[in-house]
Amino acid sequence: MSPSLTGISLHVKALLTTGHGPTDLRLADIDEPSPREDEAVVEVRAVSVNRGELAHAERLPPGSRLGWDVAGVVVRAADDGSGPAAGTRVVGVAPSTGWAERVAVPTRALASLPEEVRDTEAAALPVAGLTAYHSLRKAGWLLGSTLLVTGAGGGVGRFLVQLAARGGARVIAVVGSAERAVGLGELGASVVTTYDDVPDELPDLVVDGVGGQILAAAMDRLKPDGVAVAYGNASGQPLTLPADWGHRHPDTVFRRFSLLLEASRTPMAPTLAFLIQLLASGLLDPQVAATAPWGEAKPLLEDLLHRRVNGKVVLTVGS
Repeated sequence: MSPSLTGISLHVKALLTTGHGPTDLRLADIDEPSPREDEAVVEVRAVSVNRGELAHAERLPPGSRLGWDVAGVVVRAADDGSGPAAGTRVVGVAPSTGWAERVAVPTRALASLPEEVRDTEAAALPVAGLTAYHSLRKAGWLLGSTLLVTGAGGGVGRFLVQLAARGGARVIAVVGSAERAVGLGELGASVVTTYDDVPDELPDLVVDGVGGQILAAAMDRLKPDGVAVAYGNASGQPLTLPADWGHRHPDTVFRRFSLLLEASRTPMAPTLAFLIQLLASGLLDPQVAATAPWGEAKPLLEDLLHRRVNGKVVLTVGS
């Protein structure tokens, strides 16, 4: 990587799409970032991959950039004086630009890292951790409640199980196969089961990232005054409820959560800092399932795409 010099156009490496599928990426030169006043330039050491990014990559033209979760070191502080100083280790959210050696990150989405948290652990946190945290906030009161989590074997699901259990909920973790269930009991789930064997117990709350008929079945199990929160639709299916559902659930609340929308309304830095503190204290496990250098990413991306990974895939950045 070349140092940044005023007035000289320099380049850094980035992972770009090729147009040959979501896991077929190439390393190429791009321009050094030109930050806005409220952005710090981060030298990236590790990034994590979300399945949503791979789905997005499928639709992008060749040469497009990707990546949200980054961990690294600030090499240029924000010009407006906000955020961490140069030399600070950080974790943050760089919308769709993160898979590069250097990125400009809004300071409202950037948090400092303590020494005890490794870059690979921190990189696993932002999108999955923030989605889990804010979805639970939308769901409401956890202490003494029963929460059903669909898609519990994935990155967001594993954070949901941990945070909900820490908040005092009885967690029913639902997954697509026995292989996806590995480790969920140790993370705090009271019940771990597959979609075809969900217990008759009626939950107070549902948090779902699968959508379609999985979400419909979960909502049909809710108590009449329950709350359902959907943060994704991995199935790609429409939500269809039984015709009499409204009569049986007169007070049920349904909420949709979008991290992109939340980030546009609320600074992510304070919540990121809170989650990092939980991680540093041993109260939150980042669930890093696999790591690889970013130039050797394809096998892990294939595993993630086909749900052969329980947890997070993290790529280390650099030569």
